[in-house]
Amino acid sequence: MAAKEASFDVTSEMNMEEVKNSIQIALKEIKNRFDFKGSIADIKLENNKLVVVAEDDYKIEQVKDVLFSKLVKRAVPIKNIHFSTSEKALGGSARQYGDLISGIDRDNAKKINVAIKNSGIKVKSQIQEDQIRVTGKSRDDLQKVITLLRNLDLPVELQFTNFR
Repeated sequence: MAAKEASFDVTSEMNMEEVKNSIQIALKEIKNRFDFKGSIADIKLENNKLVVVAEDDYKIEQVKDVLFSKLVKRAVPIKNIHFSTSEKALGGSARQYGDLISGIDRDNAKKINVAIKNSGIKVKSQIQEDQIRVTGKSRDDLQKVITLLRNLDLPVELQFTNFR
């Protein structure tokens, strides 16, 4: 009888409730901060995109710093927010859009699979829509794969779930 295989899933998800909570807390802080008194500063969520508005690029970066600190505290992967270049908005202000990336796209899934195969660790990995299932006989091998994947340079943050 074959030994039971262990497995886990590699995902990359954004918890939208935590994103919304972080925006609310960041806006509250911005409203009360002295360096933002009398200036334009706003963060919105529109169609699963972040919209940051401020009077100039410098202020946009300050608003993003406040938001990022709140996102990090709520364990939201900020690496999964891909901002466009800023653009001019109404009233002489500047605006920047941030795509919230959930799931692992095909290209990154292939990079992950290749890295696992090239590592020589005795596991199998298969792409399942926007996540990857990794299976192996040894839990130690699965831990080695997690360590390997944490060190990969990808444009999204990986999470490891559903250990069986």
